[in-house]
Amino acid sequence: MEKKAIFGGTFDPIHNGHLHIAYEALYKLNLDKIIFVPSGNPPHKQGGVIVNSNLRYEMVCMAIREEINFEISDYEINKKDISYTYETLTYFNETYPHTQWHFLTGVDCLMELETWKNLKDIMKICKFIVFNRPGYNKNEIMERKYILEKKYGNEIIFLDIPLLEISSTEIRKALRENRNIRYFLPEGVYNTAKELKLYE
Repeated sequence: MEKKAIFGGTFDPIHNGHLHIAYEALYKLNLDKIIFVPSGNPPHKQGGVIVNSNLRYEMVCMAIREEINFEISDYEINKKDISYTYETLTYFNETYPHTQWHFLTGVDCLMELETWKNLKDIMKICKFIVFNRPGYNKNEIMERKYILEKKYGNEIIFLDIPLLEISSTEIRKALRENRNIRYFLPEGVYNTAKELKLYE
């Protein structure tokens, strides 16, 4: 049975911090694949301005093209309605049944996990892999992890890795201000963002 992780997000834009997290999860947890799933119409971003989904998809393709253990799926960007994690995981679980599924997400999502649609069913399909973000301490993460594991009867894996404090929000801000952030982004992503003036 293969072990795969879905790495969902708006990826607006994808940056080297995302790739760092994916590499660490891949090798530390002995996964076979990381599948990047750019969101099309995420429920938590309603009303916000997000770059066109096809452009975000293309930027992820550029970022991961040299890593054979990284893949990308257009499942969510092809959906016309809101993209719920439960529906995405159900699709992958039914399409690739002989797979042990994981879902890679930030600790901010762990803290609000019980607001997610059909969480009980999500916990039956996959194990969460959670990475840290600035502003959270390990004790509160482990406490929340323990509570959810006990309540839903499934393991939550804390990916304890050094933080790269790179955020898509800060990258967009830097691009608007015409600052050099080339070292935060894969080359193809940086060139696309600049040439198309995506965030300016």
